[in-house]
Amino acid sequence: MATVTYDRVSLTYPGAERPSVSDLNIEIADGEFLVLVGPSGCGKSTSLRMLAGLEEVTSGRILIDGKDVTALSPKDRDVAMVFQNYALYPHMSVADNMGFALKISGVDKAEIRKRVEEAAQILDLTQFLERKPKDLSGGQRQRVAMGRAIVRQPQVFLMDEPLSNLDAKLRVQTRTQIADLQRRLGVTTVYVTHDQVEAMTMGDRVAVLKDGLLQQCDTPRNMYDRPANVFVAGFIGSPAMNLFEVPIKDGKVLLGTRSIPMPASANPKANRVTLGIRPEDLAPADEGLKVDVVMVEELGADAYVYGKTQADGEEYQVMARVDGRRPPKKGDTIFFAPKTDHIHLFDVETGERVND
Repeated sequence: MATVTYDRVSLTYPGAERPSVSDLNIEIADGEFLVLVGPSGCGKSTSLRMLAGLEEVTSGRILIDGKDVTALSPKDRDVAMVFQNYALYPHMSVADNMGFALKISGVDKAEIRKRVEEAAQILDLTQFLERKPKDLSGGQRQRVAMGRAIVRQPQVFLMDEPLSNLDAKLRVQTRTQIADLQRRLGVTTVYVTHDQVEAMTMGDRVAVLKDGLLQQCDTPRNMYDRPANVFVAGFIGSPAMNLFEVPIKDGKVLLGTRSIPMPASANPKANRVTLGIRPEDLAPADEGLKVDVVMVEELGADAYVYGKTQADGEEYQVMARVDGRRPPKKGDTIFFAPKTDHIHLFDVETGERVND
């Protein structure tokens, strides 16, 4: 086990106009599960590959357990990577796939078998050890790829979207297994995904990237309750946060027919702010934000209302969570009022958070 440090790490590909990753600073604790998340092209996989030694750092340092590994080859970094496509050898049995890295490293056959059987027991693969990958399901192949990483007993696990080839139900089941496995093994893990729900449910901390820049690195709860900027606010949370650009008057934010007192901690730099309200923090009311219902998604105990509204002369899409047993109907017009102790305020120009 080990700590991992990205120390002002940047990577610019030859001929590129801007860095793929710029000035990345993250300290990952021993045994921590850190998830790198963001939209396609944000630099998350590049960040992982730099840690693995598969991409050459342009500037900055990468440290594993305090040792500078920036110039070391992948085989000298004591990390194990699980790829998106599993990268299994089709002609080898499950056991041979899991033990192959140990074999080429010159590990004794008896030791290889011992480690493979231990990993197979952890991953519930014992009955499949003599099968070929083609005889396994997607979820079982994914566990074989995990087993190959486990038998190496590395300091750090690296996982690059390992669940993206699985169907939705199996993804939910397998991400729970991976999170549980990591906690039992206690191995420092860096996990890449584009799925923010996956990130929020698996990680001890989540690092959100956009255009190669780190936007926020925090616990899932802190990131949900206190997003650092508009991008994180809109990206983290499912369904997404509602965002409105609204005026400030006499220390209050004007939303529809409601005047919402700004928190004492708010320090806006202009007379307008971007107001963020999560769907569960909009409650039906007699006045407030007038919403024309476009669609209702009924999920049993809850229902999600999708609608349109006007705020300060602009039209916005609105989403609200309501009681699933008494939902409105498509075409209804209803009013919503925000829960004032759960509002988020952001600077209109910079997008940065302006309230605690």
